Amino acid sequence: MQAPPVKDGPRTNHDIRVPRVLLIDQNGEKQGEMPTSAALEAAEEAGLDLVEIVPNANPPVCKILDYGKFRFQEQKKKAEARKRQKVVELKEIKLRPNIDTHDYEVKAKAMRRFFEEGDKVKVTLRFRGREMAHPELGMKLLQKVKEDFDPVAKVEYEPRMEGRQMIMILAPR
Repeated sequence: MQAPPVKDGPRTNHDIRVPRVLLIDQNGEKQGEMPTSAALEAAEEAGLDLVEIVPNANPPVCKILDYGKFRFQEQKKKAEARKRQKVVELKEIKLRPNIDTHDYEVKAKAMRRFFEEGDKVKVTLRFRGREMAHPELGMKLLQKVKEDFDPVAKVEYEPRMEGRQMIMILAPR
């Protein structure tokens, strides 16, 4: 035996199987509590649908409206909400301990742009060969990054060695 298909969205017309409902007419005026059958008749007279707006109220609140139009408005609201939300991404900037000042400025400019867009930045400092003998140089560079971006970003993950690289994560303020 297969279960009946489950409809998404509010219950409408004859799917509303409660004895009494609180009715709101098509003009948004409260008509009061009444038997569901009377509410259905009122909706049919208006040539519209009876839609359950607040199903878990006691009694459930139903409204007389055009269900097709109602669903379209709901879809538009959802699309608008999706458009407005911003996904925070984690961008990565790779540096070397003995980076040139101009190269550093170019990387800093990119980081500033990432913070303006609301993204987090992971600063990765790679040590190669004998550079491993001087981790204090890397620490000094990451402290410089931290100071340069203090007005626009806060440190989310303090500088820390992970194998041959030092990592720090900054988030926009």
